[in-house]
Amino acid sequence: MSRCALFPMSMVLALAAACATPKPRVDLLSPSEAQTKLRAIQSRTFELPDRLTALRGVMAVLQDLGFVIERANEALGLVTGARFAEPNYFDVVAITVTVRPQDDGKFLVRVNAIYNNKPIDTPEVYQNFFAALERSLFVERG
Repeated sequence: MSRCALFPMSMVLALAAACATPKPRVDLLSPSEAQTKLRAIQSRTFELPDRLTALRGVMAVLQDLGFVIERANEALGLVTGARFAEPNYFDVVAITVTVRPQDDGKFLVRVNAIYNNKPIDTPEVYQNFFAALERSLFVERG
């Protein structure tokens, strides 16, 4: 076989190897201990009459904190928002809040915040949000 006949075949093999997708890691979607701890920091349970009360409280807090509500879906118990972060105002903070019913009139509220596409894992950020939410729900209930 001549060298010219081998060249196109080697080129095809090289292209095929370049286009091959890498195999995902086996543990890609496995929860880690850090994720479990973060979920605990991001979650609180509240005793409320209904999900709508919780969602109204969440939206009020987000607006008080300067967020623009992007989506609110009562059926899913979901609220998303975003705001520019101080002091630069070109940094963006995005937030997603879910409200899920639990047993005995309790609702689990979970907050997920992202700063410039990086998850926020600082406990104080979530503690501040939940403190504001408790005040808001107290006012809501009157």
